[in-house]
Amino acid sequence: MLRVSAMTTETDVDLQGVNGDAASAAKGIEYGAELMSFAESLAQRDDQALASARMTLQRVAGDRVMVDAAGVAANFQRMVRIADSIGIPFDNMQSDFVNSIQAELGLTRFASAQHSLVDG
Repeated sequence: MLRVSAMTTETDVDLQGVNGDAASAAKGIEYGAELMSFAESLAQRDDQALASARMTLQRVAGDRVMVDAAGVAANFQRMVRIADSIGIPFDNMQSDFVNSIQAELGLTRFASAQHSLVDG
């Protein structure tokens, strides 16, 4: 979604930001490094890191951005859990576009990739 959004708005972004690279996360995305840190600590369920990331994001970006980020993260968690629980498949996992993103981000290294990859 980030890549398509960036293409639509003609914004230069570096997708490696989703892999924890703060410099990449900051490229083309206002408060990108702080948002990445917030998302990473949330996904890792690290309460101390989350409290620190939340305070940093709030300090540099303000209350509104921090609340919006928390809302987006909560909504994403909800949507993923619903889709996973009812078995909604991802469309066309073998498209060139999907394959290029998987390769660029090294997504097949995650155990959960077995649920998305089609056996050859």
